[in-house]
Amino acid sequence: MSAGWNSVVGVSPLQVTQSEVFSQIQNDVLLSSSLWANIALAGLSALLFVYMARNVESPRAKLIWAATLMIPLVSISSYTGLVSGLTVGVITMPAGHPLGGQEVLSQWGRYLTWALSTPMILLALGLLADVDRGSLFAVIAADIGMCVTGLAAALVTSSYPLRWAFYLISCAFFAVVLYALLTEWAAAASAADTDEIFDTLRVLTVVLWLGYPIVWALGVEGLAVVQSVGLTSWAYSALDILAKYVFAFLLLRWVAANESTVAAGGADRTTAGAPADD
Repeated sequence: MSAGWNSVVGVSPLQVTQSEVFSQIQNDVLLSSSLWANIALAGLSALLFVYMARNVESPRAKLIWAATLMIPLVSISSYTGLVSGLTVGVITMPAGHPLGGQEVLSQWGRYLTWALSTPMILLALGLLADVDRGSLFAVIAADIGMCVTGLAAALVTSSYPLRWAFYLISCAFFAVVLYALLTEWAAAASAADTDEIFDTLRVLTVVLWLGYPIVWALGVEGLAVVQSVGLTSWAYSALDILAKYVFAFLLLRWVAANESTVAAGGADRTTAGAPADD
C-alpha cells in the first residue's frame, strides 16, 4: 500500500466507511498479513501460557502469570479491531509533513493496544523485581501517558509541529520508564534475587521499546522516510511479537522453574512490612 489513501475519486475521507477500510486492508497483502500474523501468535501464546502456568501455586507467581496472560489477550482483541477496520481511520496529513495534503491510513488502534498491554508488561516486571507500590504506580502511569500522547502525535492533523511536540512529550514519559527499568527496578530485582531473569528481560524490553519511536519517526506518521503503511505496520508487528510474546514466554518459563524464589521475594516484603510483636 502506498502512503496515500486509495479512495474513490470525489469521496471525502470523512465519508469512508468501515467496510471500505476493511476491504482496503484485506486487499493489501503486506498490511493484512502483519495483522493476521499477530492474531494467530497471540492466540497460540495465550494457550501456551495457560499450559505453562498449570502448576503455579504461590500468590506472587500467580499475579505475574495473570499480568503476563493479559498481554496476548489484549493483543488478540486489539489486532482483531485493526484487521476489521474498527480501529483504523483515514487522516489528511498537515502542511509541512512530507505527505502534506495526502490522505493516509492511520492504525490508531495500536495505541489502544499499547496503552493496555504495556502496563501489563511493566506490572509483571515490577512484581518480578518486587518493587514498591509507589514506584510501580508511577512507572505504569508514565507508560500510559506515553501511549496517550503517542496517540495524539499520530492523530493531530492541524499542525505538523504539534505532531512532533506530542511525540517529544511521549518520549519524555518514555524516559521515566527507562530510568526506572535501568536503575531503581534493577536494584530491587537484585535484592529479590530475581536479577538474572530481570536483567535479560530488561535488556529485551529497553532495546525493543526503543524501536517504536524510531519506527514512528521514520514511518508515514513522522518523516515518511518509509512511505508504505504495510511496511510500517510490519515493523510495529515484529516489535510486538518480540516485546510481548517472546518476553512473556521467557518470563513465565523462568517463574515456573523458580517459583520458590518468586514466592520468597513476596514473603520477605510481607514480613518486612508487618508490625513487630510486643
